[in-house]
Amino acid sequence: MPSIQALPVSRGSAYAELSREIKHAGLLDRRAGYYLGKIIVMAAMCAIGIAAFILIGSSWWQLATAAYFAVLSTQLGFLGHDAGHRQIYRSGRANYVAGVVLANVGVGFSYGWWVDKHSRHHAHPNDEDKDPDVGAGALIFTTRQARASGPVARFFYRFQAWGFFPLLLLEAINLRVASVRYLIGDRTRPRARELTMLALHAAGYLTLVFWVLSPGKALLFIAVHQGLFGLYLGCSFAPNHKGMPPLSTADAADYLRRQVLTSRNVRGHWLTDFALGGLNYQIEHHLFPSMPRANLRHAQHIVKEFCAVNRVSYLETGLVASYAQALRHLDTIGRTPAA
Repeated sequence: MPSIQALPVSRGSAYAELSREIKHAGLLDRRAGYYLGKIIVMAAMCAIGIAAFILIGSSWWQLATAAYFAVLSTQLGFLGHDAGHRQIYRSGRANYVAGVVLANVGVGFSYGWWVDKHSRHHAHPNDEDKDPDVGAGALIFTTRQARASGPVARFFYRFQAWGFFPLLLLEAINLRVASVRYLIGDRTRPRARELTMLALHAAGYLTLVFWVLSPGKALLFIAVHQGLFGLYLGCSFAPNHKGMPPLSTADAADYLRRQVLTSRNVRGHWLTDFALGGLNYQIEHHLFPSMPRANLRHAQHIVKEFCAVNRVSYLETGLVASYAQALRHLDTIGRTPAA
């Protein structure tokens, strides 16, 4: 079953030494109780949201419900992310089933597509040739991408920092389009199952929305829900790597440095942990992808101290500062002069 795993490293490496310390602290052990509680809470939130949606009826107050479902969709996405990294269960199959249910049925995008994409990101963070998250598209992230752009594209890229957050409002649509293209590109049985579950999500979602709301309100509800979902999801991932040093396979960086130097942590408290789904501990997550989310904050002091002793730059900043750094990077790249 597809899952995201760390690359193999040599036993005598600095990472192997850190890994032994982390394992000795029990931080790679599964947290069954934690995830059971998470799943129960998410199921209750879904039930409450659907009940409220039906009881409120065709009212403009449903725009507040749309915002609620945007938060819920993102939180379900975080759980699907954890399943993709085998953080929830020991069994690969159990994590796969959980991931497909959460992603395809619960949120409405392909779990298989996301695992394939996210695996490449974890293996090659900030490598413009291999990391799909820094590939040129609506945005560019490297000077090489800027100089390879045509004059019309370069004109729009000059304003990409200003367009970053507005573009995130379309991220949910992008996820769904990419999911469908991935699933219909190969007629294997797993992809057919995923496509069926994606269709069930769409049918159930649209039937409920248009059954309760008038057509105009239904369309506005969908726009608000999907727009805020994309914005929230994008804002959760944006602080992690944007503006951090690009690396390629030609750079002489071992696994530890490759993961730490390309990642940025966001400092905060329990609310930050909840809002960002644990992704604020991006360094620890990239070093130990299968570590349960609840253990990341406990691993941080070990990793931070280890990096200090081994003179590996460890970046941690506030949430607003992380966005500022990412936007400054996008602005700088967007203004790169033509070759």
